[in-house]
Amino acid sequence: MRSSIKVVIIDGHTLTRYGLVRLVSADADITIVGEGGLASEAHALVVSKHPDVVVLDVALPDADGLRLARELRDRHSELGIVVLTAQAEDDVLFRALETGVSAFVAKTAPTTEVLGAIRHAAVAAASFTATGLAHAVARRSQVAAGQPAISQVTAGDLAVSLTLSPREREVLTLLAAGLSVPAIAATLFVSLSTAKTYVSRLYEKLGAPNRANAMMTAFRLGLIKPELTASA
Repeated sequence: MRSSIKVVIIDGHTLTRYGLVRLVSADADITIVGEGGLASEAHALVVSKHPDVVVLDVALPDADGLRLARELRDRHSELGIVVLTAQAEDDVLFRALETGVSAFVAKTAPTTEVLGAIRHAAVAAASFTATGLAHAVARRSQVAAGQPAISQVTAGDLAVSLTLSPREREVLTLLAAGLSVPAIAATLFVSLSTAKTYVSRLYEKLGAPNRANAMMTAFRLGLIKPELTASA
């Protein structure tokens, strides 16, 4: 028999937390093992309850939820992390992507989407999923269109001069799919340091300081398509 997914919920709004507990508990495959309203409670709950997934609000009363998510990811690499937000802005989504969470879901999302995010996080903690990510990348790319890329190189010039090796294209595809660097290393059967080198070289070629900017540049240059980005 398949074991139930153990979940801890951290949300500062009592009614929201109550609703989440009721929603998640109604699913036979998911069990709530702990809940709290403050970021300061999260670490102790994770250590004592050993959840598969933590669901937390992006705006907690005592801390930034994405900063908490980063701390949890650094301490518990296998932990699934689902961030719920009432702030569905693109900037918040891209922050979540860089933080290393497993899923980013709007609080207005359908029940099936919330439950799907939890299930995804339980089996693919290192892979990012967010409905509308491809569209967010497209919007940001459109805003940046016409502006010089980093190092004062225009997108057109970069497209002409940019040549990616087969391995770099493979890494780009994995990044677009939402995989973390450790997950990329495991997928490619290379060491973590080698994977970091691949990613660093790719960022350098794209003139990008981070994943979000790399995705926008690659999208604008036609190196990736919207359907390749995580959970379009």
